[in-house]
Amino acid sequence: MGPVTDEAGRATIALSLDEAARRAGVAPATLRRWVRDGLVPLAAGGVWTPAAAAQARIVARLRERGHSLAEIRVAGDAGRLAFGYVEELFPAPEEGVTLDQAARETGLEPALVERVLTSLGHGPHELDRIPEEELALLRRAADALDAGFPLVAMLQLVRVYGQAMAQIADAEVRLFHLYVHEPLMRDGVPGLEVAEQMEQLARGLLPIASPMMDQVHRRFLRHFVEQDVIGHMEAAFDGQIGDLGRLRVAIAFADLAGYTRLTEEVGEEEAVDAVERFVGAVELTLPEDARVIKTIGDAVMVVGADAPALVDWAVGFQQLFTERPRPRIGMHSGEALYREGDYYGREVNLAARVAARSGGGEVLVTRPLVEAAGPHLAFERIGEVRLKGFTESTELFLARAADAEQADRRD
Repeated sequence: MGPVTDEAGRATIALSLDEAARRAGVAPATLRRWVRDGLVPLAAGGVWTPAAAAQARIVARLRERGHSLAEIRVAGDAGRLAFGYVEELFPAPEEGVTLDQAARETGLEPALVERVLTSLGHGPHELDRIPEEELALLRRAADALDAGFPLVAMLQLVRVYGQAMAQIADAEVRLFHLYVHEPLMRDGVPGLEVAEQMEQLARGLLPIASPMMDQVHRRFLRHFVEQDVIGHMEAAFDGQIGDLGRLRVAIAFADLAGYTRLTEEVGEEEAVDAVERFVGAVELTLPEDARVIKTIGDAVMVVGADAPALVDWAVGFQQLFTERPRPRIGMHSGEALYREGDYYGREVNLAARVAARSGGGEVLVTRPLVEAAGPHLAFERIGEVRLKGFTESTELFLARAADAEQADRRD
């Protein structure tokens, strides 16, 4: 491999036909045919480059999915396959080591090496050769385990990293496609020019991604370390230290009542805009120790260690958020099983069922939250309710701000 100039006059590297075939996952003869048929553009002088190999890999995947060469050629001419030039922004793949070699070099069991790498997004076919940069990650994981970090926690943390980074990368690519790639194609920009513009923009954006993520990660880490210290101390004072892997938390589920009907009435895009405003308002107003754990459609799951503060937020949010459709909120508190950044167990399921019984503009809570709340809130007893999936009835209350007389009585 050596330096060459691509069709746009940019410096790149030359690949042998065999290396291009290896990267694309097809035979050299197949690559020759695709070049002859105009499916894969080469650099000046018919030289293979990383961008050309990347386009050949995309062609191979499309062929595997049953698309004809004619369909692929039309897509290429329209700029729909114009991702090859982005390939040049990433380091060239290394030869790497085998899984067994990685295990010997790090002192980790081969099964553990495989488990860590698959959690970080490696497919089974990528475990044959492990690049040096991935080997460096494995060494750091081994160092953490040697220092005493529990294996069960390490495996969960690695999965969280993998899932979070996959979501980030997926969003980056999809947003780039929707707001950069598609508009260029709709404007009739030729395929090569589409690729050049995309590469130019990606080259400017990629360097800011890692520093931004690192800065945001450090800021959140500082915040959650502080919250953990405070929460741990308060739990010890209250005698509420839970079992290993369990946390005592308040859980709120909130969604938009009548969202399905709204979608039918105003269309998907306007309905999604309403959801984005709702979720944004939730994130903007949450207590310091609470956070959104996940969103599913128009539903939001919130968890916080300070139960009174989360009830205060829910009642205040219903007064603050006046858009239609109105949110409905259901809440409960108790011990939840913490796994990989999410919460599981009976208490979480109960909170979700309470939310399902709530109406637009309402905050429904269970007895533990009534007992934890301050005197400035009033609670109307709904009664014992059989919630779906639970054999025993649950006592539910409607929460709202108390008037002065009610506050005095509770105080």
